[in-house]
Amino acid sequence: MIILDTDILIEIIDKRSEKGDEALKRILERGEEIGITVISLHEILYGLQKYAKPVREVLLLPVIDFTKKDAELSARLELEMEKKGTPIRRTDAMIAAIAINHDATLYTLNLKHFQPLQTSGLKLFY
Repeated sequence: MIILDTDILIEIIDKRSEKGDEALKRILERGEEIGITVISLHEILYGLQKYAKPVREVLLLPVIDFTKKDAELSARLELEMEKKGTPIRRTDAMIAAIAINHDATLYTLNLKHFQPLQTSGLKLFY
């Protein structure tokens, strides 16, 4: 499974984005199941509704919920990164935990945010 981060969704939704076209092509070539986290769903729906953009396509994607197990892992990841002096956004820790716990690969353009979490088992697609 490939979990799409919010930034990838934004690029794909933007019909004028060459980066989005390339991302979608790469995803489809992999032939894996595709999903988004409930956190990314919130972020994308907020932005789309704020700017009066259509949301129908996003709502068709499978959504992976945030569970107690994910909450435990994301809290641990966030604390570990703080101790290392490289704090991460809470929502990024939550998305990473969902991907790790589902043995999924996260597709993101925010490598700076997520690469430090690879030592914790996060698999990145880029």
